[in-house]
Amino acid sequence: MRYLELLAPARNAEIGIAAVDCGADAVYIAAEEFGARKDAGNSVEDIGRLCGYAHRYGVRVFLTLNTILYDDELERAHSLMLRCRQAGVDAFIVQDTAVMTWKDIKVPLHASTQCSIRTPEDARFYESLGCSRLVLERELSLEQLRRIREAVDCELEFFVHGALCVCYSGRCYLSENIAGRSANRGACIQACRSLYDLVDSSGRTLVRDKALLSLKDYRLLERLCDLAAAGVDSFKIEGRLKNASYVKNVVREYSLALDGLVAKYPDQYARASFGRVSGGFIPDSRKTFNRGYTSLYIDGRRGKWSSMDAAKSMGEPVGQVISVRGKGRAAMEILLRPEEGVVLQNGDGLCFVSKSGVTGFRADVCEGNLILCKSVDGLSKGTRLWRNVSAAFERELEKNICLREIPVSLSLEISGGFQLDIRARSEDGRQVWSPFRLDVDKAENRERQLSLISGQLGKRSSIYSFRVDEMKVTTAGGCLPLLSAATLNAIRRLVAQDLDAQACKMRPLGGALPRDGVEAPKADYTANVANSLARSLYASHGRGDVAPAYELSRPGGAELMRTRYCIRYELGLCPRHQGAKDSGKLFLVNNGRRFALGFDCGSCEMTVYEADCE
Repeated sequence: MRYLELLAPARNAEIGIAAVDCGADAVYIAAEEFGARKDAGNSVEDIGRLCGYAHRYGVRVFLTLNTILYDDELERAHSLMLRCRQAGVDAFIVQDTAVMTWKDIKVPLHASTQCSIRTPEDARFYESLGCSRLVLERELSLEQLRRIREAVDCELEFFVHGALCVCYSGRCYLSENIAGRSANRGACIQACRSLYDLVDSSGRTLVRDKALLSLKDYRLLERLCDLAAAGVDSFKIEGRLKNASYVKNVVREYSLALDGLVAKYPDQYARASFGRVSGGFIPDSRKTFNRGYTSLYIDGRRGKWSSMDAAKSMGEPVGQVISVRGKGRAAMEILLRPEEGVVLQNGDGLCFVSKSGVTGFRADVCEGNLILCKSVDGLSKGTRLWRNVSAAFERELEKNICLREIPVSLSLEISGGFQLDIRARSEDGRQVWSPFRLDVDKAENRERQLSLISGQLGKRSSIYSFRVDEMKVTTAGGCLPLLSAATLNAIRRLVAQDLDAQACKMRPLGGALPRDGVEAPKADYTANVANSLARSLYASHGRGDVAPAYELSRPGGAELMRTRYCIRYELGLCPRHQGAKDSGKLFLVNNGRRFALGFDCGSCEMTVYEADCE
């Protein structure tokens, strides 16, 4: 049996708790510093609160400590890890190899996606450093995933949904080059979402003002079965800067899909945590933030991955404009030919692609296919509209809360003299035996009393998240005690309290390596030395061209980005796949800054360099 994990992002403890309620098997969150999203930090106290809630369901909490570290930060980082371990964190997601030398960190270490693990050699290298899990590069195919699975025994984690970096993770220096803000230090300016001109060597502008490096968002909802078969243990959702409605919606959608996979193959797979989610909303990832969706390179083939016309959220298509009245006035009327099944609501957020990118506006009043709103420049007949905020769906997310409960089986034995023995067993294996001596009268109406016992003991406790899924009542002599609803409620609360007093048991994932006994390189390396060691090990694995987990000062002309994405292919200019004439040297231009593009057709990769040193 393999246990599969749905891993959810959490900007803060409240969003993490919401992710647990919606079906996450694990949550990842950042502490006050050293996380790759500077704007998503949390206190150790809040992290402890999330751990306490998540562990009730066997849900793990991972801490992202995935920036590179400078020598004067090592002591602070080490102290933070010890405090978070004490707070209940189940693993650390790390990039810097110096961290992997600290033997007193007994909590498992996961090699972050910033480690850019995309070959069996990369995977074996990080496994050799003691990482119990590898967060793999997103631009991989199923075949590449299978080869990595064959090469290592540790857990494999793979992104299945969310925003995509255009380049190989952890290998982008564009933000640092432009603004002095390092992506590997959590301060990325998202230069890939900026507008660029594409210029050839003669100075001719081929494309003007497009987000030429911006990718669509990732979505592998329909490919979970393929990923599990390829050896993926953990399915990761991107989004530690996303709001609660986004996280709840996406987590619920993928949790239902994962439940479907487990139901289809019950002898092969099970969920990595406990509890069943009921109630709530009907999820739909088209209704929350997205730039359009792509499955990227999962099938080993190129496709149209760019969102160059719309680097912001587009949402779901809603229809095409038939006519516009009132242009230039304070208010305007838009008549829409809607997509099938689309119903507009007052307050919906709508948008369209204009010359300057994505233009958004609020639908103040919607009357059938007529939209009344403030005047919007750029709208005309034939414009296609998208809805990036659904007012009705947001109300649904806020109103209909998911409820997560751990199933419990109850066995009641009522012996002569009204000795009541209750045995309870939760889904995760906790057991309670509670004897009660009842000095009460005999129930005259057996069927009514049985119904009352089942009804009251089967209720959900308002404090403890257990649900009676199965109940068996046996009696000696056929007599039942006359029990009031209040007495039965008190018995139910006592049983739930006894179950809750025991720690929920964690299910193991495949390939977990204990930190005890792992042979780290040495315990006293500084960041510089540890990463020098890493570079030498990379060289022995044929990766000497890459400086892992340490941002070195680079000479002029250094490679700023390498990616499987290709601008020439997106524009139909690829000589290899599309038979186009060689366009010669191409450059990206933004606010007077010029960057050269290189095309490694043998590897089918594109590179970005400083313009005059390619």
